[in-house]
Amino acid sequence: MLLMNTHADLNRPLDRSDAEMLGLEAARTVERFLTFRPNHTPTPLRALTHLASEVGVAAIHVKDESQRLGLGSFKALGGSYAVIRLVLEQASRELGREVDVSELQTPAVRQIAERITVGCATDGNHGKSVAAGATLVGARAAIFVHSGVTDERVAAIAQFGAEMIRVSGTYDDSVAEAERVCQEHGWIVVSDTSWPGYERIPGLVMQGYTAMLQEALQELPAAPTHVFMQAGVGGLAAAVAGHFDIVYGAKRPTFIVVEPDRAACIYESGVAGQPVKIEHGEPTIMAMLECYEPSLVAWRILSRKADAFMTVSEENAADTMRQLATPEGGDPAIVAGESGGAGLAGLLQALASNEARAKLGLDASSRVFVINTEGATDRARYEAIVGRSPAEVLGSR
Repeated sequence: MLLMNTHADLNRPLDRSDAEMLGLEAARTVERFLTFRPNHTPTPLRALTHLASEVGVAAIHVKDESQRLGLGSFKALGGSYAVIRLVLEQASRELGREVDVSELQTPAVRQIAERITVGCATDGNHGKSVAAGATLVGARAAIFVHSGVTDERVAAIAQFGAEMIRVSGTYDDSVAEAERVCQEHGWIVVSDTSWPGYERIPGLVMQGYTAMLQEALQELPAAPTHVFMQAGVGGLAAAVAGHFDIVYGAKRPTFIVVEPDRAACIYESGVAGQPVKIEHGEPTIMAMLECYEPSLVAWRILSRKADAFMTVSEENAADTMRQLATPEGGDPAIVAGESGGAGLAGLLQALASNEARAKLGLDASSRVFVINTEGATDRARYEAIVGRSPAEVLGSR
């Protein structure tokens, strides 16, 4: 389904706080922080030249986040960055001076970090990033996972020494429980979704994603005309939409938010004209996008800078995973998890409809940007869908 954004706020300027959070200076700060990460290397931008020709557009470029910081998803940038920022801010308060990221591993900062516990709810990737960030700085982490999170994803987080707390119900239930328990124990909630009175830390998480976008913009041969970006609570989509609006201004690309049809809280917010919580239904294989209430910060940005909202099916997601794993015409093979290729799935679905093509202005001159947001974060599920292991897919490059 495709819904054009008719919200009264469409194309209004970003709030000043959002523009500062997602601006170029903020991106440079994130890039500098990354230089202190021992396993940091920019992720590749891959051109799907044959696929673009086949579907009738000028270019498709995929920012491949499947190996980001060894954590397997773009989320590695957000949660860890927020944890580092929070530890440095606490150290600055306690030491009575500005503490720089270059001091992160000094005994004085480590002693302060050891007294800090961070907590969050997760579908898998965000919690892994928060736990990894806590390990990096010497803090403790408590990660809340709902009943739909697979054992493999739980184990991937636990390897960083985090306390794992199972919560019955959905992702939204785990968010509520994380907030309750963290408040009870005096822990810091590092969430990638926001609610009334809680915006700054999710803003830091979103800010962490801007480094990825700057990497992509430095490599893109020409400005994109269209962006198809997947969304759960909407943090990534809002970060991309907001940053690209700052970079391109009035010439910003047409921006389309893509969600699973089984968990389309932003699409339904677009229908309602305001953020709404939707009912939990049948689970989606796009587990990282299975969210039922949008982040308020994300909605504030997307209501202004998203041109359309759309949904994709389970079959769309699985077909796109297989297509990326087995490309034709010399295109590179890409390992994309169930949620990773959702943006590209949205593009392919839109191109299959003459009506959608016309509404979105997709034609032979269109240059499309998408992000593969995760690799095979659940290998068993990936192999069941694709029919090959990630190593076999990458061996075909």
